Amino acid sequence: MTALTCFSLSTDNHIAHLVLNQPEAMNTMHPTFWRELDAVLTQIHKEGTARALVISSTGKHFSAGMALETFAGAITMDDQSPEGRAAIFDLLTDMQGTFTKLETLRIPVIAAIQGGCIGGAVDMVTACCIRYATANAFFCIQEINIGMVADVGTLQRLPKLIPLAVVKEMAYTGRRLPADKALQYGLVNAVYDTPEATLEAAMACAAEIASKPPVAIWGTKQAVHYARDHSVEDSLKQMGWLQGAIWSNRHVMASVMAMKAKKPGDFPALPALTNFKEIGA
Repeated sequence: MTALTCFSLSTDNHIAHLVLNQPEAMNTMHPTFWRELDAVLTQIHKEGTARALVISSTGKHFSAGMALETFAGAITMDDQSPEGRAAIFDLLTDMQGTFTKLETLRIPVIAAIQGGCIGGAVDMVTACCIRYATANAFFCIQEINIGMVADVGTLQRLPKLIPLAVVKEMAYTGRRLPADKALQYGLVNAVYDTPEATLEAAMACAAEIASKPPVAIWGTKQAVHYARDHSVEDSLKQMGWLQGAIWSNRHVMASVMAMKAKKPGDFPALPALTNFKEIGA
């Protein structure tokens, strides 16, 4: 993977830390941002080294969302022909796929949010597993304020996280949801006074996750997301197949011993994944 310009990425003690690092541009999402994020998530998914991913940011705001100049120049949205409108569908599907990688990543994703989480940034963090925020953080479905419908995941994921009436108010008006209300509604797990404290909490949670058997964490993420989108009956059946596939007596015994000893257990990593199309290349 080429050098990153929109992010910095580090991995320590099985925790990957991805930082949005263009504070002068309020970490807006332009084509390079999307390419780099997609490449990073693909790499983390395939390597199997990290057991949790923390996403944080720099500057006053987490992210101001989609860079408006993208629509003005880098991306042409052709609404004058059926072919052009079909291309809009394909473009959005590709962008949606990048954020969906956060959801389908083999490891949990934790977002540490400070300041504004605006527009596309809401799409991004709703695809994460856990969200911590600073006291001055706010969430805004900005798209309605510029005459469009939020289209990269917010309207699909947010109703599964907070009350539907709150989603509608945000989506119809473009009003800001402050951190205290986001905590009250369950959008964020906890609120902290500073970005440093927020990141510290995210890293502590990631460390706790990283101390568990990676395959059990993988299975838990699979089960939770399946249950979110299916009936209880279907989810229970899926759980039976899933548990039967990954059950490990050794992992259970090692986890119990580690818990009694109050220290991390020793568990095998998830294997690196090889793209079938890359074999023999």
